[in-house]
Amino acid sequence: MKSPGIPEKTPIVKKLLELNIPVISEIEFAFPFTNAKTIGITGSNGKTTTTLLTYHLLKQGGLNVGLAGNIGKSFAWQVAENKFDIYVLELSSFQLDGIVNYRPDIAIITNLSPDHLDRYNYDYNLYIASKFRITKNQTETDTLIVDGDDVEIKKWFQNNKTKATTIPFSLQNEIIEGGIYTEEKNFISTINNDLFTMPINELALEGKHNLKNAMAATAVAQLMKIRKQTIRESLSNFQGAEHRLEKVLKIQNVQYINDSKATNVNATFFALDSMTTPTVWIVGGVDKGNDYDELMSLVREKVKGIICLGVDNEKLFNTFNGVVDVMIETTSMVEAVKIAQKMAEKGDTVLLSPCCASFDLFENYEDRGRQFKNAVHNL
Repeated sequence: MKSPGIPEKTPIVKKLLELNIPVISEIEFAFPFTNAKTIGITGSNGKTTTTLLTYHLLKQGGLNVGLAGNIGKSFAWQVAENKFDIYVLELSSFQLDGIVNYRPDIAIITNLSPDHLDRYNYDYNLYIASKFRITKNQTETDTLIVDGDDVEIKKWFQNNKTKATTIPFSLQNEIIEGGIYTEEKNFISTINNDLFTMPINELALEGKHNLKNAMAATAVAQLMKIRKQTIRESLSNFQGAEHRLEKVLKIQNVQYINDSKATNVNATFFALDSMTTPTVWIVGGVDKGNDYDELMSLVREKVKGIICLGVDNEKLFNTFNGVVDVMIETTSMVEAVKIAQKMAEKGDTVLLSPCCASFDLFENYEDRGRQFKNAVHNL
């Protein structure tokens, strides 16, 4: 049983595979030991928020539900220690690489964008195939919930099939039979021919990406027969995930936002897209094969200054130097936050959305986010 953090290319893993010794993930290991239903959630971004929100909806609905996978205690620990009827599992591509027979009753793919390409020989198709392993063992009695607007997901369905019933959610398609879509100021679900309506402005989480996360979680709640009133209340009182567009403090009318969990371009795209005021952007870390050009239009429109926080910032400088008025390199979070405070004026936002992994200067993205919050609290 291999930790998801250990690459397949590691010599000991290669040797085991050459000897035809199965190398599995902890999800695969624990699966045969429980009869509980599992809801498996993967995707490049939105996994954690969608997992927490789904768990919140089911728990508020009175179900006996556990939370595991890439979040909190391991699935195996939960199965050994508890007797839940349902598990909501956040699943990374690395965890899915190690499954053989694992089959979620309900699977969600939130979206696809290039990430962890260093682990997939810089081949985006290998990464996509890895994500779709979530549905490989599903049968006709199972469900796959997907972003109906996602280009790569649509492409996959042109060339591949799943046995599971597919439920799409979309912000672009006007009406989807048996799916979820938006209409004026509401999102509407017609899953199982059971109409559910939710005013978008009553959602606890802001932004288009969070609207999609809410749609995916609602699909699960409806499939699990949670009362509509409970779904509405739960969507409006949910507290978001730490380090995901987390509002830290407002100091001298400058809002500081911790989005340390944004470790790829797509996540940072969502963050910048949701900014409504001039933004000082703290970015940088270990680049996993990012194409920063995708952010260019948003940076031109919203970013007044960039603070690079990483050991190697050359790629960021090459992309954005001259696009914004000020670009500064820093080597510590305290320094970055102090400079951001000097750059920001009343009404601005300081956004930590690194777009990169954290391992050059921090233990992990949580450590990076906590250091940011501490630095802001000490201003």
